[in-house]
Amino acid sequence: MRLSDHLKLRHLEVFVEVARQGSVTLAGEALGMTQPAVTRAIRELEAVCGKPLVERHGRGIRLSSYGEMFRDHAGRSLALARDGVAMLQGLDAEEGPKLSIGALPTVSATLVPDALAELGAGRSHSRFSVTTGDNRYLLDQLRRGVLDLVVGRLPAPDLMAGIDFEPLFHERVAVVVAADHPLVRQAHLPQEALQTYPVLMPSQGAIIRPLVEHMFLEQGLVAPQSPVETVSATFGRRFVLNHQAIWFISAGVVHADLEAGLMRELAINTQSTLGPVGLCIRSEHQLSALGARFCACLRQHCHRREGAGDTGRISPP
Repeated sequence: MRLSDHLKLRHLEVFVEVARQGSVTLAGEALGMTQPAVTRAIRELEAVCGKPLVERHGRGIRLSSYGEMFRDHAGRSLALARDGVAMLQGLDAEEGPKLSIGALPTVSATLVPDALAELGAGRSHSRFSVTTGDNRYLLDQLRRGVLDLVVGRLPAPDLMAGIDFEPLFHERVAVVVAADHPLVRQAHLPQEALQTYPVLMPSQGAIIRPLVEHMFLEQGLVAPQSPVETVSATFGRRFVLNHQAIWFISAGVVHADLEAGLMRELAINTQSTLGPVGLCIRSEHQLSALGARFCACLRQHCHRREGAGDTGRISPP
């Protein structure tokens, strides 16, 4: 039996989307297919594999143990096929190659713009797209081949299957307020501070969220009862500067505002939140020449910052 006679790219696309959505209906909507067509594609794929890939779970579905085993293989195969098509499409001399980048907030306002500017983004035939979001979303897009690489904090181990990580520098969480905030004058953070003022926290699922929660326990701080959860740098900046909020955020996100004197760090030792920031790339993925140049620019920028005593980190107060 020739696999190509029975296994089609459509089968992998449907399976990967069903696995991502956990729903036949939502997968169909995402792919522009009817629910019966999605179900039929899954059944055809199960017939090829000789194993059940999905199973009923309550009123919905979930991957079977066989489906979980097959998931990464299907995702990587689909991503590799997309890589090949994208590479050939990128050979169009008129449009130039394209690089799709995922950037967590900690680098989307500093490192990534600087590297793209050095590559002549917007002034050459090369095309770039930058997607921001939380880590889980960006890694899902990376696995599906929608993104070529992701720049950000080292993900949790359970999210690293099929992904290689290259560290670029280390960064910690900063606790910041507006420069005119009443707490700026305090040599020590009052115990009631996190209950008195609005607090912005990284969302559940964000890489730095457990680091912040551990820091509360480590330093005997009472966690805020009703924090505003966000990974939006734009929203966080506005809320801090205008509404006396306390913001727990990766240092790189607020580096420019601290340098400009618009924000100040509070007297909290956050060294325990120090962690690596770097490149995430699919294990089987070979970057295009443009992708390799972009990564080289990132490394050079980090090297220059280290040489100048500035790695994007902020010294503890």
